[in-house]
Amino acid sequence: MNEEDNKKFIVSPGPHLTTDKSISKIMYMVIIALLFPAAGAVYFFGIYVIFVIIVGILTAVITEYVAKKLRKREFYMDGSAIVTGLLLALILPPRIPLWVVVIGAAVSIAIAKEAFGGLGYNIFNPALVGRAFLTTCFAGLMTQYVLPVESLTGDAVTSPTVLSEGYVMTGNITELYQSLFFGNVGGSIGETSALLILIGGILLIATKIINWKIPLFYIGTVFVFTFALGEDPIFHVLAGGLMLGAFFMATDYVTIPLTNNGKIVFAIGCGLLTVCIRLYAGMPEGVAFSILLMNAFTPLIDRYSILKPLGYIKPEKSKKKESKKGEEEQKAEEKKTVKEGDK
Repeated sequence: MNEEDNKKFIVSPGPHLTTDKSISKIMYMVIIALLFPAAGAVYFFGIYVIFVIIVGILTAVITEYVAKKLRKREFYMDGSAIVTGLLLALILPPRIPLWVVVIGAAVSIAIAKEAFGGLGYNIFNPALVGRAFLTTCFAGLMTQYVLPVESLTGDAVTSPTVLSEGYVMTGNITELYQSLFFGNVGGSIGETSALLILIGGILLIATKIINWKIPLFYIGTVFVFTFALGEDPIFHVLAGGLMLGAFFMATDYVTIPLTNNGKIVFAIGCGLLTVCIRLYAGMPEGVAFSILLMNAFTPLIDRYSILKPLGYIKPEKSKKKESKKGEEEQKAEEKKTVKEGDK
């Protein structure tokens, strides 16, 4: 190697693979994708939804700022708190009191994120932790769903969601599918329109922000499992928060496995748990708790799906035995040499 080549040879510590996708770029791309179901929510449920979203985002950002100062850490506006606040707002009922939103967003950031060390250290999805907390503490308020309003400022009429036992279908199944696909049904703020969620999800997949395997295997597992149990698979895919959870929460970088095989196991587990909770538990919806439960299994999945080192070749059994025999012979020779030296 000549002197000119030496100048080009640079030795530096890892990581050696870089990308132009910073945390901020990723988070703001997710926010753009979430604007599709958020805009649909305003159209279907009125102006009040905007206040829920704003309060959720502001509370999340302020809570993160305060938590960073208390922990004597520098605060960065990387967009992660905005994503958490927006996601939490989208999985709440359309007429949820604003003070409940404040509590949920504060818990999401302070307990589920900052208490674990901040972004990159949390083991559970923060927005889902906030929703689980609110569901446990304010069960009555968290089940008060309304039908889509006739105008942006119109009065809302309370109605159960399509997954609730009290829901009565008033039309044929094709009309129900259409309502679920476009979003003209009662439900959480950003979970009703499968079309708008799908647009946002495809945008994230096209820009390589999320891995397509998780949404595909999550939704596919729910489809296959419900079909095998004699349920309507199309209904279960379009209803509830499955689409939003599959594209925007089960794909969270921090709380999912690292390997592709691990991601597939994670997604299948989410699908199985979602169906089990919906059909056999006391709750009509199971997306939030299924993802949280699988978040807890992420370290275990990572342990058994570790990537092999680059260039690794598994040794043959015969070579293993020969190597072991050679080591034993070498140790015997060393012991013999030591004894002869003592003499």
